[in-house]
This record gives sequence, C-alpha cells and structure tokens, in this order.
Amino acid sequence: MRSAAAILLVSTLALAGCATPQGPVEVTRFVDPAGAARLGQGTVFVESAPGSLDGLEAAPYKAAVAAQLVRLGYRETARGEASQIAQVRIDRFADAVAPRRNPVSVGVGGGTGSHGSGVGLGVGINLGGGPRPTSATQLGVTLRDARGSGPNLWEGRADIRTTDRSPLAERAANAQALAAALFRDFPGRNGETIQVRPE
Repeated sequence: MRSAAAILLVSTLALAGCATPQGPVEVTRFVDPAGAARLGQGTVFVESAPGSLDGLEAAPYKAAVAAQLVRLGYRETARGEASQIAQVRIDRFADAVAPRRNPVSVGVGGGTGSHGSGVGLGVGINLGGGPRPTSATQLGVTLRDARGSGPNLWEGRADIRTTDRSPLAERAANAQALAAALFRDFPGRNGETIQVRPE
C-alpha cells in the first residue's frame, strides 16, 4: 500500500510541475474622448497593420480580434462598406529562459525488525526540468475612421509571456487570450495599464 501511495504522490507532483501558470496579460489602452461615442457600433473591417505579420501567422489574431469586435456590437463587413478600420499588429519575440526550479525529492521508507517487516521506496525527481524557453507576444489594435481623417478613435496593446510548455504557446489559444484581455471592459480608461488573468 505504501508503494502505491508513493507512486500516486509522485505522479501528482509531476503533473503539478508540468502545469505552468501563465499571465497575467498586460493591457494598455488609449481612447480619443471626441470619438468615444462611436466605439462599439457600426461596421468594421479588420486588416493587418502595415509592416506587421500577415498571412497564416496573423490569421488567428485577426479572427480573434474580429470575434471580440462583433461581441462588442460591431458588424464585420468588406473594407469598402466599413465605417471603421481595425488594424491589427502582432509582434513575437524570443525571450529569456524561465528560471530553473529547485529539485524536489519524494521518499517513503520502511524497515524490518523483530516485530514486523516493511517495504521501502525512495524516489527522487527533478520537477524543474532545467531552463525552459519562453516567448513574448504583443497584440496591438488601432480603431480609426475608414475615411482616414482625424485621430485614431482607440488604440490598445496586450502583452503576454509564455513558456514552450504552456497551452497559451499555441497560436490560436495565444490569440484568443490576448484579444479577450485587450477588449475586456472596452473601451477602458485612457492611458491606463491593467493586468488581466487569462480565462
């Protein structure tokens, strides 16, 4: 029984070591007071910002941004029919490695004697696994009048760092987490930076 309990404990700790908590997402937003009343309504076209990632790499982020804008009350449409343009910028960076964790040892002991006997099991595992590569992703979105006149109506950016073992390192999940955080409590306070835990 002791052996089974020890193995169960080791398995539980090993799983806990693999589950890497992520976040928070750091979000900063800017709102043009003169155009605030126009936000969250009308038609919008989502496109990649000049000089940003495009094509298949950008597709999950543009789709996540479009879904959030529709949730807020916009109607996505063709560029020629849109009243507002949402320009999406994605930047991904190779970051420093995550710090090494201290190794953890788990042991269960037993012994033999004149009044009985027992079985001993000792297990030592390193839950750290050494340094883990991490990456940083920034999602930036600008909402502006489709006619291109006047200042931007709204700007926001969201940043997250993830390890290679995190579910949020996968591109679609990363895009959804960043977009959800960026548009939470839209439009937000002008110039304020907040931290949002991914859901």
